[in-house]
Amino acid sequence: MGAPGGLPKPPALARVLERVTATVRAHRMLLPGQTVLACVSGGPDSVCLLETLVRLRRLFKIRVEVFHLDHQLREGSAADAAYVQRLTARHHLPFHLRVVAEQPGRGASVEAWARTQRMVASGRIAHEIGAERIAEGHTVDDQAETLLIALVRGGGLEALSGIAPVLGRQIQPLLDVTRAEVEAACRALRLRPRTDPTNADTRLLRNAIRLEGLPALETATGRDLRASIARTADHLRRDERELSAQAHQAAEALTEDIDGGCALPVDPLLGLPEAIRTRVVRLALYRLGVVPSHADIEAVLDLAGGRSGRRRDLTASTTARRTKIAVELFPSAG
Repeated sequence: MGAPGGLPKPPALARVLERVTATVRAHRMLLPGQTVLACVSGGPDSVCLLETLVRLRRLFKIRVEVFHLDHQLREGSAADAAYVQRLTARHHLPFHLRVVAEQPGRGASVEAWARTQRMVASGRIAHEIGAERIAEGHTVDDQAETLLIALVRGGGLEALSGIAPVLGRQIQPLLDVTRAEVEAACRALRLRPRTDPTNADTRLLRNAIRLEGLPALETATGRDLRASIARTADHLRRDERELSAQAHQAAEALTEDIDGGCALPVDPLLGLPEAIRTRVVRLALYRLGVVPSHADIEAVLDLAGGRSGRRRDLTASTTARRTKIAVELFPSAG
């Protein structure tokens, strides 16, 4: 496959294009006629994502537009935006810039806050332009790091499933590409992506895993672990999908709407396998518009297994009450 203008592609870029093409086809990420909003921070991964989509847009018959979010968390962020805008202009693509005016709250995870801001802003722009897909630049390395982070935090199967290749409108075309391959492709194209100095701060958990934890594991085992850890996430994601499907079916059958809340009948709930009943309780709490903690779910199941008349105030601004036949859930007053 020749490069634009009939020139051969550098081998490093050709490898990335081959892997991305296979990934897109395997997960049906892109359909002819779709508009794809590429989230480009200016770092190597997202720059490689943009260059890849540009070169594959004719193959997949897609239209590409570019989104950049300036979080204004550090000096030089405006220069990142300018870099992405120049890169976008070189390919004659529509460019969408948003600047965040607020700052993360005291004690909040800056990484989680930034991710939420990006998701909300990209979702709004995708809606405005009619984009069916929002592309992000996560790689094999990101997948491995995400699973290890979930292990450190004690996450369940959903967290251990890592980054989904397709989640709603979000797609991850680089998920089978390594970070080393991304950087090699950028060098082959003589690009100089932006560098975020906070990526060297090992006080942030992901950086600690990336720069110290994962390399130490690879040194200790004498193996390149990124691909095998990412493959484990793929296996776990398949199991999680099946359990979630069963849980949604059970929740649909068991959950009853009551005035101001919902109820779960005790005997049918306790008759479910543990992996399913915990998910049913989580879905019931989601139904009330809250994100439950592990302790909330355990409290509801404890009520279900005990005597009637008991109640618990949950951490998710929800109250659970045990009646003779059910556990009732409703938002706490006030």
